[in-house]
Amino acid sequence: MIERTHPILSVAAQCRLLSISRSSFHYAPQGGTTLNLYLMLLIDKRFLDTPFYSVRQMTRHLQNEGHAVNEKRIRRLMRLVRLMPIYQKPKTSKPAKGHRTYPYLLGGLWITRPNQVWCADITYIPMRKGFLYLVAIMDWLTRKLLAWRISNTPEADFGLEALNEAIHKFGPPDITNTDQGSQFASFEWTDR
Repeated sequence: MIERTHPILSVAAQCRLLSISRSSFHYAPQGGTTLNLYLMLLIDKRFLDTPFYSVRQMTRHLQNEGHAVNEKRIRRLMRLVRLMPIYQKPKTSKPAKGHRTYPYLLGGLWITRPNQVWCADITYIPMRKGFLYLVAIMDWLTRKLLAWRISNTPEADFGLEALNEAIHKFGPPDITNTDQGSQFASFEWTDR
């Protein structure tokens, strides 16, 4: 589009006419440095053997091999190569056998007031040895966190404690929306 040897218009005038900056016209992208390319190759080879290595473990491995690298650089290179460590995650949304599946009540529903619909979910917090489980109950309209609990087991009782606290503080909702995992499909939860 831009001709460097145009007889009438200079490069600056051509850039002005096309609404681009001169610096972007003159910019030549720099490829990765040879060291970064070499490190990405090493990371890729190591990742094939140990796909569970996190950024910290990969950094430690490369430092032990004599490379002067830090976590920030390895994180950037692993992201560039699109490597994500594989590790076992807890299954928090498995439905329990024999529990009833409830219909989705929010389709087309116009939520207009607080306490009309609550939502609840359980997530996990990875720890050094295992997981902690966090249940949160939130009002759908206001996005206010009504109650929460942490437990070291994914049993239904800590979610029920959070539900009881929310009902005690704010009164019962019209609808409680969950993913119907085993904790929320338990008889204790549905009876409450």
